[in-house]
Amino acid sequence: MHREYACAILVDVFGRLLLQQRDDIPGILQPGKIALFGGHREHDETYLQCVVREVYEETSYFLPPERFEPLASHDGRDVDVEGGTAHGEFFVARDVPREKLVITEGTLLVATPAQVASLESRLSPSGKVGIKALLESGRLLAD
Repeated sequence: MHREYACAILVDVFGRLLLQQRDDIPGILQPGKIALFGGHREHDETYLQCVVREVYEETSYFLPPERFEPLASHDGRDVDVEGGTAHGEFFVARDVPREKLVITEGTLLVATPAQVASLESRLSPSGKVGIKALLESGRLLAD
């Protein structure tokens, strides 16, 4: 099976990461894990269109495409689904007003950059990929 997905690390106005604590129910990908907002690419949409749609669907807050900075790509073994392959695009959106988010899937988890290391064992595999890329990029704070 091959998946194509886009996800975003949302950063609030105080530099905290806004993450998704996934529901712990059977049948969803990575139940109970901490993940990034995002999801599967549909039909002919671009990865940017996908992340805009998914973030809106999952947070009820519209961020226009120009608010998303490309961060990293993953192509190869699917880190979230055993035995599959995947192509994923990771983005960052900054200065997101936390108080305007209405989470429709899972719950909101707010973490400072210093707290991220303590969450690692609870992160979804793709969440780890995205957060590692952000930390290694040196772009955690706005350029």
